[in-house]
Amino acid sequence: MDLLQGTLDVLVLRALVMGPSHGYAVSRWIRDRTEGTLEIEDAPLYKSLHRLEGAGAVVAEWGVSENNRRARFYRLTPEGRRQLRREEATWRRYAAAVFKVLEPA
Repeated sequence: MDLLQGTLDVLVLRALVMGPSHGYAVSRWIRDRTEGTLEIEDAPLYKSLHRLEGAGAVVAEWGVSENNRRARFYRLTPEGRRQLRREEATWRRYAAAVFKVLEPA
C-alpha cells in the first residue's frame, strides 16, 4: 500500500515513542502494528529518519543491535514529541473527515 505524502514521518515518530530504536526495528514495528498492511522500504525509511534528524525531531547515536551488529539508534527529542502531537492531531482530523465522506448518505 502506498503511503500518502507526510504519513511516514508521523509513523516513524510514533514508533520511536517506545524508546530508541534502529531503522529495521522501526520498520518491523510499523509492519507488525498494521498487521502487514504497511511495509516500509529502506530508502524511504532512512530518508524520513534523516529528514527528522535534520529538523531536530530525532537524534541518532551508534549502538549495537539485538543481532550484535553496529546500528544507528534514533530517539525522539522534545521537539519530536511536539511534532508528533501536532501531526497526530492533524491526521486524526483528516481520517475523521475521510470516514464521514465514505459513510452512506
